[in-house]
Amino acid sequence: MVTATLPIKLGGLARMLVQEQLLSEAEAEAIQAQASTEGVPFVSKLVQSKKVPSLQVAQSAAMAFGFPLLDLNTINADYLPQKAIDIKLMQSSRVMALQVRGNTMFVALSDPTNLHALDTVQFQAGLTLSPIVVEDDKLGRWIDKIIEANDTSMKALGVDEEIDLDIQGDEPSAEVDAQTAEIDDAPVVKYLQKMLLDAINAGASDLHFEPYEKYYRIRFRVDGVLREIARPPLAIKDKLASRIKVISGLDIAEKRIPQDGRMKLVLSKTRAIDFRVSTLPTLQGEKIVMRILDPSSATLGIEALGYEPDQKEALLAAVQRPYGMVLVTGPTGSGKTVSLYTCLNILNEPGINISTAEDPAEINLPGVNQVNVNEKAGLTFAAALKSFLRQDPDVIMVGEIRDLETADIAIKAAQTGHMVLSTLHTNDAPGTLTRLMNMGVAPFNIASSVILITAQRLARRLCKSCKHPVDIPKEALLRAGFQEEELDGSWTLYGPKEGGCDACNGRGYKGRVGIYQVMPITEEMSRIIMKNGTSHDIADQARREGVQDLRQSGLLKVKQGLTSLEEVEACTNE
Repeated sequence: MVTATLPIKLGGLARMLVQEQLLSEAEAEAIQAQASTEGVPFVSKLVQSKKVPSLQVAQSAAMAFGFPLLDLNTINADYLPQKAIDIKLMQSSRVMALQVRGNTMFVALSDPTNLHALDTVQFQAGLTLSPIVVEDDKLGRWIDKIIEANDTSMKALGVDEEIDLDIQGDEPSAEVDAQTAEIDDAPVVKYLQKMLLDAINAGASDLHFEPYEKYYRIRFRVDGVLREIARPPLAIKDKLASRIKVISGLDIAEKRIPQDGRMKLVLSKTRAIDFRVSTLPTLQGEKIVMRILDPSSATLGIEALGYEPDQKEALLAAVQRPYGMVLVTGPTGSGKTVSLYTCLNILNEPGINISTAEDPAEINLPGVNQVNVNEKAGLTFAAALKSFLRQDPDVIMVGEIRDLETADIAIKAAQTGHMVLSTLHTNDAPGTLTRLMNMGVAPFNIASSVILITAQRLARRLCKSCKHPVDIPKEALLRAGFQEEELDGSWTLYGPKEGGCDACNGRGYKGRVGIYQVMPITEEMSRIIMKNGTSHDIADQARREGVQDLRQSGLLKVKQGLTSLEEVEACTNE
């Protein structure tokens, strides 16, 4: 069976197969010559030639060299060790990591005579190798899968090499520069630019970059709803996080605590969009959320926000008074900041001194003195307010009233000749007054300073191109809050088209419209407040004075055909 005079030029595996009489000398020499010319392993060329089945090659090699044999179809990709062997080395050596146990790494290979490859992998991994023989064609497919999962090239990420946007942020320090060699990976930079541009074009308000154990997900919040946009390779998560952090002025070496920063995307000479960046350590890496802060949203004008004529008139009359406090309330993401900045934009004239304290300042408005609160440095809302009062202000905007000290200073400012704008997290306008009392503000101070409260929500706007009439039973409309006399057939109830259209990207909704409860504080309400009245007492009085609550305002938007009944019921759930 053993051939005595084998040509010395035959490699180890080729020699063994000839000895096993699975190949002739001529066939082995020819295949080895072709493999050498093409720069591929002998075993791969042999399997391609179909001279010997891949399984038979593996069985013979395992038996001849005393290594175990494994069918790669039986393994689970989720349990393969990540980054145990460098991707390029895995491709060149044709050795794949299967498991790491202690100081031993079990590796799959199809040619056990390739000692040079084993030595190189062992040196790179710093572990003792335990080889396991596998079929070459299956090994090739597995290596291709791993390379594809870790590919961060332009083609793999689906980005256009022509994308080249100017992303600006705080300048990193020199010591950070030394750590950012891989952060400047061109495909990652281009991919981030593409995601930012896609988010802006989609009208998104937030981008979520979320790492999980087995995949990486990017979602956009469009019209208040999160939608999955992409699942890039898991290998990109650390590079992408580091890239975002370094251009946002954050510490890329600190991954144990949350961080906040800012960056700017310059689209043209006349348009730049700011992003507020927040990082959060999770079990599988850092989750990053980027809030899009488009300055143009503050210059839309109050007409574009969705206020009814009487609501707009009441709000404008309040903010243009020389002193007093106007409060905007609602949950996170309800558009409070845009409403406040719209009011500030109306008041922003050369003869008026405006100062704002925010955490952080979301929209850059020229002509307004904006201060970022920094709790660690001692620059709290209260400290900023005290400083403002020594700066001869006309209008003061406080990002949020969170505690009694801030509330007291803001109210005193409103009582001493300043217009104060601020926000609170409450469900409706009457509940805001009760919230201030619970914080410890004296009823007299509330009654003498607060002149108007507006509560708001954002409802998805029906797509103008595909909305269609819907038929809802009268009983359901009455339960929703419509009055009997309103159901006279003079208006049409619309709903979203299932599957939407091209204009709304199949969602049935496009854009959002504000739903507001605008409640001026009248003399009668002030008396109720002075008597320690409850939010129910104030709500009853507001109803008697013709103030629409959030549900009524939402139903009016339904009658106008701007949104659907189910959308109003969802965002004004009482």
